[in-house]
Amino acid sequence: MPTPDSASPPAPQAETLRDALAGLLDGLPPRQAAGAVERLIASYRGRTPTDAPILRDRADVVAYAAYRMPATFAAVRSALTECAAAVPGWAPGSHVDVGGGTGAAVWAAGAVWPGARAVTVLDWAEPALALGREIAAADPGLRDVRWQRARIGTALTLEDADLVTVSYVLNELTAPDRAAVVDAAASAGQAVVIVEPGTPDGYARMIEARDRLVAAGFHIAAPCPHSAACPIVPGTDWCHFSARVSRSSLHRQVKGGSLAYEDEKFSYVAATRFPPAPATARVVRRPQIRKGQVLLELCETEPGLRRTTVTKRHGPLYKAARDADWGDAWPPPEEPGA
Repeated sequence: MPTPDSASPPAPQAETLRDALAGLLDGLPPRQAAGAVERLIASYRGRTPTDAPILRDRADVVAYAAYRMPATFAAVRSALTECAAAVPGWAPGSHVDVGGGTGAAVWAAGAVWPGARAVTVLDWAEPALALGREIAAADPGLRDVRWQRARIGTALTLEDADLVTVSYVLNELTAPDRAAVVDAAASAGQAVVIVEPGTPDGYARMIEARDRLVAAGFHIAAPCPHSAACPIVPGTDWCHFSARVSRSSLHRQVKGGSLAYEDEKFSYVAATRFPPAPATARVVRRPQIRKGQVLLELCETEPGLRRTTVTKRHGPLYKAARDADWGDAWPPPEEPGA
């Protein structure tokens, strides 16, 4: 996961994405861009029928891409990084991105697993697909991506793929459509990664999807150290993580903030048809560093949540705890030759 002092996206591929996004707002009046973003935020927080795309035209899509694509990239890349850690030596030879819009998840997959692969992005908004194709032209590895219009819901059928991603999509769907999309992903994919906003509602949708994936025979690769039921009592808390994102001028204009970064909160599940090697435990809150000790909130292999205290008496583990970040596997992997 990104460290607290880092800003996503980093070099090299993500800077290509940042550069590609930088010119999108040329010719679009700042007031129009900000107004489109504010309307989109209101739409995403409300209820949108599955047959009414939120992204209506190029102005909407440009505003969405400039405002949201870096954050989506950072969150999905974090989820895919943890998935990759649980399946060392595996890399997807094909990728289908469901509801992918302008393609942030495709860029994220390329950052985690470099190399050529067959990629299809499905979305119902033609302006989003067109802009995604335009942005992807900046990366030679993405120029052969297929951008295909599709209704994301009960009628969805997917071609088989090593990796299926569904990011920031379930919140736009009705309950029957959510179930159908997750089932379609499970039928098509060898690995399925679902990312939702890091809110109580986003977590609830993610858990709903997690349960369907487990019922379909998948193993949980991340973030959970197990495939049993989540130990969080519904309504008492929610599992989510954070990725740091550089803020564009449009971010600062819309939000009125002065910081050069913001933290994108997200919930996710990564699951595989084949057995993964999940973390022994996962840090599920920001570590609390105190004098001579670090308090870690952990989700563990034996399903349950536990607080552990690491002190100087633990030697190298204490330094590792001080360096640990929210979302990290625990204990950290041993260095080669250690």
